[in-house]
Amino acid sequence: MMKMNYCYRQTKTIEEYLQKLEVAKQLIKLLPTHPHIEENIRRRSILKSSLFSARIEGNKLKIEDIRDENLERKPESLAKLEVYNISKALRFLYSSNCPKKLSINLLLNLHRLAMKDIHPEAGCLRKEPSAIFNQAGVAVYLTPPANHIPLLLNKLIKNTGIGKKPIPIKAATCHFAFEKIHPFLDGNGRVGRLVTAFILKRGGFDFRGLVSFEEYLDEKREIYYQLLEERGSNITHFVEFYLEGLVYQVEKVITEIKEFKEERHEDTLLPRRREILEIIKDHRMVSFDFIRRRFMKIPESSLHYDLKKLLEGKFIKKLGSTRGVVYAVNNSY
Repeated sequence: MMKMNYCYRQTKTIEEYLQKLEVAKQLIKLLPTHPHIEENIRRRSILKSSLFSARIEGNKLKIEDIRDENLERKPESLAKLEVYNISKALRFLYSSNCPKKLSINLLLNLHRLAMKDIHPEAGCLRKEPSAIFNQAGVAVYLTPPANHIPLLLNKLIKNTGIGKKPIPIKAATCHFAFEKIHPFLDGNGRVGRLVTAFILKRGGFDFRGLVSFEEYLDEKREIYYQLLEERGSNITHFVEFYLEGLVYQVEKVITEIKEFKEERHEDTLLPRRREILEIIKDHRMVSFDFIRRRFMKIPESSLHYDLKKLLEGKFIKKLGSTRGVVYAVNNSY
């Protein structure tokens, strides 16, 4: 039976990162709340977390490929479906419907959401032997037998819930152990990162849902995989890496929030409508065809609806009629 006795050394580096995270946690509570600005940052954070979690597993999409996608609607391509599914799972985690306690049922539900229409055994624990392969395709780790998985997961859940370890440490050690158990045939990395997001949220370290930790992991993908491949029970290096990434992403978001002194009327806009407004500002007057060429991947009906909402909000005005219509900024807003 696989042992679950992972430990870490309380290094000076770990102590410093934990202090920074505690300070950041308190600082975010004290920062002025800008509801519309934060909602846009939160929406972007979920988009980034979804994209970069998929990219870590080999998805080739870039942020510009999906920034205009409506993640409320199921996409047709497999690459975008991967991002869409993770987005749904993240929204579930941050919703009132999410359970308050970690359980095997929650793990199965997260896997079902993340792998729906991607893998035939979405929401099911693996029933056969498996291995973890490196990027060269070489098996670097033989996973525990399938019949050990329920017991190992229950042990992991128990270990995560007990003790006085700081929440970020619990998230890091749980993530490492989860990947070693490898409870599913596919999607273990995605679900493992969702589980750490759940632990951070339940422990008060979700930072108002504004932080995309997966963006850092994608940037440091090679180091991330190397550390997950480490053998032995001492996972100090992985814990340091995990905390470093969390600190980096949190401090970046805090810097961004501090730059906003007060909300403006356009801060209430959804990202694409904000971008359309900026285009109209830059060019003074634009036609629908001009806007359509800037958003080739977006259905014309969606762009017409965006313009309608900008008109209703008195952000822009319509000049001319029929084919000669152009749009300009409404200076009164």
